[in-house]
Amino acid sequence: MSNVQISTPFNISLEFEIAPFFKRLLAYFLDLMIMVAYAMFMRFVLYDGVRLEGSFATGVDILAISVPLLLYHPVFEILFHGQSLGKMAMGIRVMSLDGGDPTISQYLLRWFFRVWEWPLVFSFVYPGFWILLQLIFVGMFGVIVIIIIAVTANNQRLGDLAANTAIVSTRIKSSIHDTVFMEITQKDYAVKFPQVLKLSDRDINTIKTVLNDTYKRNNFETAHRIAGRIKTVLQIETDMEVDMFLQQLIADYNYLATKE
Repeated sequence: MSNVQISTPFNISLEFEIAPFFKRLLAYFLDLMIMVAYAMFMRFVLYDGVRLEGSFATGVDILAISVPLLLYHPVFEILFHGQSLGKMAMGIRVMSLDGGDPTISQYLLRWFFRVWEWPLVFSFVYPGFWILLQLIFVGMFGVIVIIIIAVTANNQRLGDLAANTAIVSTRIKSSIHDTVFMEITQKDYAVKFPQVLKLSDRDINTIKTVLNDTYKRNNFETAHRIAGRIKTVLQIETDMEVDMFLQQLIADYNYLATKE
């Protein structure tokens, strides 16, 4: 399985496994099934249950069905750190090649390039005379997307290429997408490295990712490199073990951030 090198804010590259194509395909169909099931259920509620009619029904239909379907992918990926429900089930996620979670603009750019898929959803939800042409249209573009994924270095589709993102496997369950929040309950907590406030939430997430990966693989090489980089940037001198140093940085950051 091919890997992708993703640079962290500390100019240290982390290696992630590119998501296998079959997982991406299964995630896609799981998401599609969820969207179609939601649309069918809502149409049953609106037209067989509430029995809406006329122009009012059309407006409610658009707000309750069409808009959620269109926004399904960007909303879930933004709220759940690069994962839709299908991606969660398959253990894959969207990641920025700049390191960490993509920005909202990156998510939206990826979503914009999904425009070719939308007729497929609505062909199931609103079946009619043109359903066959809709399926042919989506199928033709689907083949093109598969070809693009196959020939690009990081198995990216057009949306990923435009947004500078890739789909990777989430081999570490609580890693890059963890929240930076850590509750510090110790009343007499003593901050060791106040310089840590010069770092951002994204930096702390990167540190947590490296630390989790270190324990997962029992390989401290990357932890030593990123710790050395942090000490240089923040002008810190300490003899603490590398993992204890990184844990202390995370704890200090949380304590100081919640006190501001």
